[in-house]
Amino acid sequence: MATAGDSARPAPIAVDTMGGDHAPGEIVAGAVDAVRQHGTRLVLVGRAPVIRAELDRHGIAGEIPIVHADEALDMGEGALASWRKPRSSVAIACHLIRQGRASALVSAGSTAGVVATSRLRLKGQAGVLRPAIAVTLPTLPRPTILLDAGATADVKPETLLQFAALGTAFARIRLGVERPRVGLLSIGGEPGKGDKLTRRAHELLAGGHHDVEFAGNVEGHDLLTGVVDVVVTDGFTGNVALKTMEGTIKVAFAELRSALTATRTARMGAALQRRRIEHLKARFDPDTYGGGVLLGLNGTVVIAHGASRARAVASACVLAADLAEGRITDGVREQIAATRTSRFGRRGGDRPAEEPPEENAE
Repeated sequence: MATAGDSARPAPIAVDTMGGDHAPGEIVAGAVDAVRQHGTRLVLVGRAPVIRAELDRHGIAGEIPIVHADEALDMGEGALASWRKPRSSVAIACHLIRQGRASALVSAGSTAGVVATSRLRLKGQAGVLRPAIAVTLPTLPRPTILLDAGATADVKPETLLQFAALGTAFARIRLGVERPRVGLLSIGGEPGKGDKLTRRAHELLAGGHHDVEFAGNVEGHDLLTGVVDVVVTDGFTGNVALKTMEGTIKVAFAELRSALTATRTARMGAALQRRRIEHLKARFDPDTYGGGVLLGLNGTVVIAHGASRARAVASACVLAADLAEGRITDGVREQIAATRTSRFGRRGGDRPAEEPPEENAE
């Protein structure tokens, strides 16, 4: 007989074992690590014989539930894959969420395919115009949330206001910030800077008729300074900004490594600062953050990097479990309800009309 505590416990996390450049081997390995090291409850979705063989290799066969899926989204597929492959592992995982047999989805598959399939199968929450991908930036004294990182390339000013609400809910649950400060990414700090979209979004955010703590515009050089808790932009700009930062950090660390090993004196100095260097490297390692979180749907979706190895997949599973435990979907629903005004969106239980899948920024 189930106890009250059992009924309140979130369902397992559904892991798409067929998505990613290194699937299924690294995906299953990461899932096994999440179970063994963190006690995360999972259900693996994909081609059952292949999954069983991988689990047997790790000596854990029969210990993690498996749900068979006939198809898989190819890494090169776009948004239309959601219609072409109704029995894909991502689609089956979404079905498990709708049935209550899973509380979240983790996938390292094609971003366009995962976003489109999730939108089609899970549907948008009432009043949400477009979903957004939230990513965590390694700022101090605490991380910063950037969204949208690639779910919706073309948006309206009202959509950016909703992204601010989505980011506020995410920062409250993920970062524990009671009143997150939200910045709008633009080309200048003044309210009149930016294109027509950004200027109008600034007007809406500065209007004060919502439950968002707006701190004004922020610029590209502010992204890693921690001046705000949430940075809002459209999916095209956000995706470019994110990949630019990732590339810059990678080059910077390569140059640092070269400088620290160039001479004997440099190597001795590096040895003395080894702990500090390792701490810095860990803070900027994207594998520790688990991936982006698709917000605004009737279900939690964590999208890991396509090149994810086992460590990154394990982090994504833990992130998904933490968000399910924190009831991120309910938090977003409440925040959207508080943010909605008569000037945009839909009231009551109205839902956005179902639309064909669109290509996203990635």
